[in-house]
Amino acid sequence: MQAAQTTVDPAEVAKFEAMAAEWWDPNGKFKPLHLMNPCRLDYITRQVAGEFDRDLGTVNPFKGLRILDIGCGGGLLSEPMARLGATVVGADAAAGNLPVARLHAKKSDLIIDYRHTTAEALADAGEQFDVVLNMEVIEHVADPLAYLAACRRLLKPGGLHLCSTINRNAKSFAMAIVGAEFIMRWLPKGTHEWRKFITPDELFSLLEQTGLRPVDRKGYVFNPVSWQWSISDRDLSVNYVTASLNPA
Repeated sequence: MQAAQTTVDPAEVAKFEAMAAEWWDPNGKFKPLHLMNPCRLDYITRQVAGEFDRDLGTVNPFKGLRILDIGCGGGLLSEPMARLGATVVGADAAAGNLPVARLHAKKSDLIIDYRHTTAEALADAGEQFDVVLNMEVIEHVADPLAYLAACRRLLKPGGLHLCSTINRNAKSFAMAIVGAEFIMRWLPKGTHEWRKFITPDELFSLLEQTGLRPVDRKGYVFNPVSWQWSISDRDLSVNYVTASLNPA
């Protein structure tokens, strides 16, 4: 039997497995994600609520929605989605991340279906979701177009795809690599490869090539004075996020 194709880059998987124990340490190697998480969650929840006509002021507003967090890591996004009432599958190609994610979910009294698998394997198995969260993953895969095509196959008609990544320019090199890895030492050196970063226009083009319909893009902007992230309509120069729909 022919093995299922995959866009997983083994070298990238090894990087994150080496840091797995630190996922829930707000001052550890994933400090940038902990700092960014409130901003990410604000965008995600507003997009999901708007697309599926949910009231975020109610209890369990995402009840009845099936959400995939692809590249879930330790569950920093999977857990908030579960708390909002969604049925959540967290998938990661790095097996070492999943025991950490499962243990933290158990301690938090949350039911999350964590799986050591890939987007391609899930799509080949016929899995379908209302929402696919594809956050800070695409810059680590071997074939972005094939990966996004698998993500589209995972969406139900009318489903919502949210994808965030890092722009490719001199500023992103200075901030995401020199600043985060060499000066602040938030991340181990070599965590990111600048050549794998994707511009917003390139990402929109890739999404359209898969058949998805991009409908929004915003920037995540870090304020070094307040040490907080915010969402910007204009500044997509470093971190940014896109929203796309799978046509019904």
